[in-house]
Order: sequence, then structure tokens, then C-alpha cells
Amino acid sequence: MHIDDIMQGGSPTFSFEFFPPKTRDAAEMLYKTIRDLESYMPDFVSVTYGAGGSTRELTHDLVERIQHTTKLDPVPHLTCVCHNEEEIETILARYARSAIANILALGGDRPTAMAYDKSRDSFQHAIDLVKFVRRFNESGAHPDARGFGIGVAGFPEGHPATPNRLREMDYFKAKVDAGAHYIVTQLFFDNRDFFDFRERCALAGVHIPIIAGIMPITSISGLKRMAELAGGARFPAKLLRALNSCQDNPETVRTVGIQYALEQCHELIAERVRGIHFYTLNRSDATRTIFDSLGIRRDRSAEASSR
Repeated sequence: MHIDDIMQGGSPTFSFEFFPPKTRDAAEMLYKTIRDLESYMPDFVSVTYGAGGSTRELTHDLVERIQHTTKLDPVPHLTCVCHNEEEIETILARYARSAIANILALGGDRPTAMAYDKSRDSFQHAIDLVKFVRRFNESGAHPDARGFGIGVAGFPEGHPATPNRLREMDYFKAKVDAGAHYIVTQLFFDNRDFFDFRERCALAGVHIPIIAGIMPITSISGLKRMAELAGGARFPAKLLRALNSCQDNPETVRTVGIQYALEQCHELIAERVRGIHFYTLNRSDATRTIFDSLGIRRDRSAEASSR
């Protein structure tokens, strides 16, 4: 379904993010996860690829497999890093042939295991990629006359590359105005950051749906890895205090992390969030626990059966 169709309902959307496997064993684990979560009937699932497109082909294969063998709507990531216009057009044409309805157009992470010269990229910023996808849409090459639904990233805690928050919002609005249909935020742990970002978007005249990115913490090692990967992520003292009090008990850490994410979701839903996007890390247990606690499974199943 096109994102405009998905977002028409009055209830918030729920979606998951996966990353492509690098080994056969990881592939089997991922498909088990996808099957575990398929019964929850998420509104869509997104699929990433590694920095510099290191798992690019695996992403394409996974997206098409989800499209053709499950009831899920896959949303592939596209990034600016290490891409030229011909490559992006080929990818878009492939996805169009498979009737993929939506994409996420992102700046992308810089590769660390190879020499990288950003000036060689055809797309210097996400706005350039958004404009290119919009031109593809206008060409009529997609089976849906509207073309792809285009998503972009939002940064409730601020974009790490733009310390000037006023200029950052100018850049963000320009990216949205270039052709975006929806926003998926980076993960955050303080809902006040999300609410403030949503209000600043409204003040700037950005009125497309904003989907909140949530990642449950399930281990101390995961917390530390998250701090490295999500540059600038803020961890509230309330969360750190709760995790520090049980850091020697992995099961309690998992329980605390899931409960914290659950409380975030409850508050977001109460404040009429348009959608919640779960960063699953290719595992289903934490997301399933949150869904069951929110009562989403029963509601989503009933909704799906009525379509």
C-alpha cells in the first residue's frame, strides 16, 4: 500500500525495521523473526543496508522476498553514500517492477572499512535523493500513478552534522518540500524530544505524518553499541539509573529496557502519535512483548481480517 493509503486511518501505524543478514545462519534467524512478527500485521516493515551499501544486494533480495512471499509491505532504504544516478535509477526500476510501494530516502552512514570520498557521490544530501525519486515518480515508470511514497529521516534530538538548530530546521523543511510524504525519526529515549520536534515541524510548516522510532534496550552491551552508532543519542538519567541498578542481571536489564520502551509507547499513543516504528535488531521477542502489552496484536488481527 502507498504510504498515503496506510496513513489514512485514525489509529497510529505500527512498523518494524530489519537489516539484511550476512550469513546463512543469520538469514534463517531473520526469516523466523519476520514470520514471528507477520502475525501482528504491521502496517509496513523497512529494510536497511550497511554503510556504503555493503549489504545492498542482500537488501534488494530481502525486500523482494518479503513482497512476494509474505503479507507484509516492505519499505527499502536508499542512501546517498557510494551511489550514482544510474545505480539509483536501476534500483528504483527494479522495485517498481516488483510493485514496491514506498521507500526511505536517507543520507546514509559513511563506510569505515574502505576509503571514502563523499565528493564522488552523485547525491551529496538526502534532499538530492528525494528530488531524484520524485523525478522517477513523474516519469510514470511506477505501476502506481503516484509513484513511490517517499519517506525521510527526522532527528528529534537534532541532526549530528548540523549544530545550528535553526539552520537544521530550514534544511529539514527543504528536504520535505522536495517531495517527501512521511517522516520516520531516529531512535530517542526522551519523549519530550519527539514532542518538541513535532511542534517545531508544525511551526516550520511541515505537516506530513511523523512516525516515532523506538528501540527497546535489551542488554548493557546493546546500550553501549547504541551510544556508538546513534551519534548524539541522549540517555535520560531515569533510564540509566534503572539499568545501572540491575546491570549484573541480564534478564532484569531486558525487562527494564522493554518496560521503559513500553512506557514511551503508551505516552506517544496518548499524545496522538501518527505511528511507531520499532528498530527490532532482527529479533522479535522484545517487540512482541511490547505489542502484547499494548494490546495491538488483537486489534491489528481484527483489522486485517476485515480488509
